[in-house]
Amino acid sequence: MKRTIYSYFKEIVRKHPENNAIIEEDRTLSFKDLDEMVDAICAKFYDQKPKSVGIVMHHGAEQIAAMLAVLKSGAFYVPAEPSLPQERIDYMMQTAEVDFIIKDNYCKHLKHTDKEMEDRSEPDGLAYILYTSGTSGKPKGVSVENHSVVNYCEAFEDEFHTGPGDVMLQYSVCSFDIFVEEVYTTLLNGAALCIPSHAVHNGSLMGLMKFVDRHGVTIIDGFPYLLAEMNKLDYIPKSVKLIISGGDVIRASYITRLKDLGIKIYNTYGPSETTVCSNYFRVDNAEPLEDGTFPVGKAVKGVEVKIMDKNLKEVPKGNVGEICIFGEGVSRGYINNAPEQKNFVTLSNGTRMYRSGDLGYELPDGNIAFLHRRDDQVMILGKRVEPEEVENVLNTCPEVERGVVRAFKDEQGLHYLTAYLIPKDGATLKDIRKYLTDRLTDFMVPEFFVKVKEIPLTRRGKVDVEALPVVMKEGGV
Repeated sequence: MKRTIYSYFKEIVRKHPENNAIIEEDRTLSFKDLDEMVDAICAKFYDQKPKSVGIVMHHGAEQIAAMLAVLKSGAFYVPAEPSLPQERIDYMMQTAEVDFIIKDNYCKHLKHTDKEMEDRSEPDGLAYILYTSGTSGKPKGVSVENHSVVNYCEAFEDEFHTGPGDVMLQYSVCSFDIFVEEVYTTLLNGAALCIPSHAVHNGSLMGLMKFVDRHGVTIIDGFPYLLAEMNKLDYIPKSVKLIISGGDVIRASYITRLKDLGIKIYNTYGPSETTVCSNYFRVDNAEPLEDGTFPVGKAVKGVEVKIMDKNLKEVPKGNVGEICIFGEGVSRGYINNAPEQKNFVTLSNGTRMYRSGDLGYELPDGNIAFLHRRDDQVMILGKRVEPEEVENVLNTCPEVERGVVRAFKDEQGLHYLTAYLIPKDGATLKDIRKYLTDRLTDFMVPEFFVKVKEIPLTRRGKVDVEALPVVMKEGGV
């Protein structure tokens, strides 16, 4: 069997046609039902032989079916939340050169088709492009191939032993790679994907937990702040057996109560450029490091992780170096020759690797400890943000004479953004904030805005960060 997402999905359809694949509040689809929906969508554009397709849809079975339909046709998809600023969606779809965009209306009144459509997907063919924050002031698209996703699904099953009977909560936005983990490690391993309504997703955490209980969710995948909030609850559904944290540092203080419930809890690490995750570490039965954080663990199946110096030589165990990732997970890279493409390196023996830009070191037991970024990139609500990108957009605002954006940490060690700006006469914060929200995703808009008469500079003409006033923020969790 070829190593593509759709071919693995089709194999599960053959093995477990009547098992639950998608669970929503008011309907449930079997794997056979979902595959028929895939064919009904695919039939609408299969003969066009598209190369790439944008998917801008609300979460639900139709969205998942549309992604699988695009993959079956041999194309790749570019996902975006409908709630994103239109300018950002346009930029993503234009730079990815999509042939057309599938929206919610496209999948209404679908008709069953008996037309047999060949699976055109190929292992080395692109599966999707995810856009992440870029230093140029524009998001950069990461191109991930089918075989890399399949390898990750196999690595996930190898560690967590998921399969029929398991139910994964679909909680992440589609433009982040936790979504990839939620969807494909579930469906390709024969488990069910449980998708809450928009109201439940955006409602209270207790409301979400009641949804989890109603539908027997066994796995919850999310950012550390979700775990920290769950840790405060008096009630966690007994169906939950596994909680996976990724996207940012997890601290021992986030799981003080959760770890006593008999739930397996994992810390994961890995940039989008290496297909979701490269490392796993179980934390519910482990002691934290001296700073209260946990290691990111060891490499997953099909992946190799090394700590290397600036000359790309492995450093001795215990020495600090850059976390570099090898193996099946390494993606094709960025589209349109983004400047960061240099982080994908082909060694003299032909091996490809990705330089993460993260610093870490290997512990005596072989687990890897993450320290911090080598550059200015930070994580906001579990999502990567280049403050420079936000700063570049701020400086295009007609209401701003000059501005800088810097990241700081709150009392719990989580990052937040502060914008320092010299506003033009008559400018209002409302107008400036609207300008940013029209062009950036919500988590990229600075939390604080500070009006200054001038931007302090060092003798070398760079922004003097030490001279900027720090807006103190109490820990959110």
